[in-house]
Amino acid sequence: MSQQPTTQLSHVGLYVYDLPKMVDFYTRTVGFVITDQGPGGDPTFLSRSPKDHHQLILRPGRPPGVSEMVQQLSFKLGSLAEVQELFPRIRASEATDIAPITHGIAWSVYFRDPENNRVEMFADTEWYITQPFRAPIDLEKPTAELYREVEELCKSRPDFKPMTQWRAEFAQKMVVAQR
Repeated sequence: MSQQPTTQLSHVGLYVYDLPKMVDFYTRTVGFVITDQGPGGDPTFLSRSPKDHHQLILRPGRPPGVSEMVQQLSFKLGSLAEVQELFPRIRASEATDIAPITHGIAWSVYFRDPENNRVEMFADTEWYITQPFRAPIDLEKPTAELYREVEELCKSRPDFKPMTQWRAEFAQKMVVAQR
């Protein structure tokens, strides 16, 4: 068997009802920057990283009556502090169903954008616990306090291990699977 290529999520494309409204939401609320636009803005390419030309593509054409075009969009941030900095902007926006949670492996805030797409903004933790796992968190707490709370929560579970250990074990599992 030949070795499988390395694969990472690169970007997500959404069909939208109202392109200007969605571009405004993702630039103003979530902090994306337009990298390119087609004629009349269709499609619009957006990114939050100079390493990625686009992480999100918005294009008109969602069929009438279709409320969602993807299960969720998940965007990785650099730290818990960045998730906490974004949280008030999400609450002050048109976002709905706002839910700050931890998966143990991440600090997240989930919400629905103006066209009801489920979005997750998250930062990785340093810990692994078996998924799925979900517990509410208070993103308004001081960063150090919230960090300690989630660390204690993870360490209290029998399946806890440092993420570095889990990654090493998973890398080995991938080697075995590719043989």
